[in-house]
Amino acid sequence: LSSLHLKEEKTKPDANGAVVKADDNIEKTEDEEKEDRAAQSLLNKLIRSNLVDTTNQVEVLQRDPTSPLYSVKSFEELRLKPQLLQGVYAMGFNRPSKIQENALPMMLAEPPQNLIAQSQSGTGKTAAFVLAMLSRVEPGNKYPQCLCLSPTYELALQTGKVIEQMGRFYPELKLAYAVRGNKLERGQKISEQIVIGTPGTVLDWCSKLKFIDPKKIKVFVLDEADVMIATQGHQDQSIRIQRMLPRDCQMLLFSATFEDSVWKFAQKVVPDPNIIKLKREEETLDTIKQYYVLCNNRDEKFQALCNIYGAITIAQAMIFCHTRKTAGWLAAELSKEGHQVALLSGEMMVEQRAAVIERFREGKEKVLVTTNVCARGIDVEQVSVVINFDLPVDKDGNPDNETYLHRIGRTGRFGKRGLAINMVDSKHSMNILNRIQEHFNKKINKLDTDDLDEIEKITN
Repeated sequence: LSSLHLKEEKTKPDANGAVVKADDNIEKTEDEEKEDRAAQSLLNKLIRSNLVDTTNQVEVLQRDPTSPLYSVKSFEELRLKPQLLQGVYAMGFNRPSKIQENALPMMLAEPPQNLIAQSQSGTGKTAAFVLAMLSRVEPGNKYPQCLCLSPTYELALQTGKVIEQMGRFYPELKLAYAVRGNKLERGQKISEQIVIGTPGTVLDWCSKLKFIDPKKIKVFVLDEADVMIATQGHQDQSIRIQRMLPRDCQMLLFSATFEDSVWKFAQKVVPDPNIIKLKREEETLDTIKQYYVLCNNRDEKFQALCNIYGAITIAQAMIFCHTRKTAGWLAAELSKEGHQVALLSGEMMVEQRAAVIERFREGKEKVLVTTNVCARGIDVEQVSVVINFDLPVDKDGNPDNETYLHRIGRTGRFGKRGLAINMVDSKHSMNILNRIQEHFNKKINKLDTDDLDEIEKITN
């Protein structure tokens, strides 16, 4: 597939993956450090070398419950065009992932069916909707037939890469990027059959500039809906684009999470949908040993950490801090003591964060010091110790139980035993810990020196 040449201005992603002019130096204060969903999503795409083996069960709600429920165990069963099947195999997909087993027969059905699907990063959903778009295109018709919306320029490029890889044995198919900086002559019509872009530019191309005739679009994909509605204006623009499309246009919407705001949005954009949801996995702390260490201040916490350091670095450990400042200080202090640590911090560009995670994953550094914001959604299978240098609290200072589970849940994965050590440095943080114990109905024991042998056994 060839793509339009992008005349991008000299821009670079900022700490949160948003693009700023190279000379814009935007300082973010600590309390402004928000979870940035677009950056997180991009990070996950950069560090995924293969599909996640998810244990989540998929729940399928069909718009027509009387029609038989199809799922496929192989790509051959889908009767794809040979050049697309070749593209799928060349990408390393041998058999459909869980979400693909159920979603692909629906997406490729005749007549086309609409779909709202929940799927995390790494489940193969991009490949699924790309396959649906490529299957519907009439290569002889030289105008846009499939439209895909992504929340940011960087995420659009990532999806574009998948389209190019999967369509590489299908040279008649062409792809155009509707992103800012891609300037076309007024009055020009686009001959590429697939357009991928961000809502603002796509809306301009459809309405103001008339580069695209929306009435000829057969497939409309709205990717990462939860990220989309977190961005000012995107929700509105997406709905305006959807209203210009023909009634029989196939609508496909994907989102990693389905809070109420996402549901409401999805139902506005996708009429009469089939729905694929992930059943919530019962997250359990049964395989994780939890301890706490009593200290009086930050320096004592650091000393305690140094005392147990030898025991924890047999395996790989993640240390969580509340702010970037603490994370930076702790990583520097540990380095001074001669320990090899990696720091994952909010002001890093997404590509830099991906490189740090990759080194940690490969075992080049045994310890990763980070804040909540950076570590959300990162799976490193070999982590067996999590240390809460600061206990997780929400913005009102109450225990953040979900984050606690999220942090320490990384250790007891895949049935392995894991270990969590909580640093307590005040009456207030002891109170937080007690409330966390009550919430999970799990006792957290005080760490004694005798326990260090036990720790070594767990981490070995």
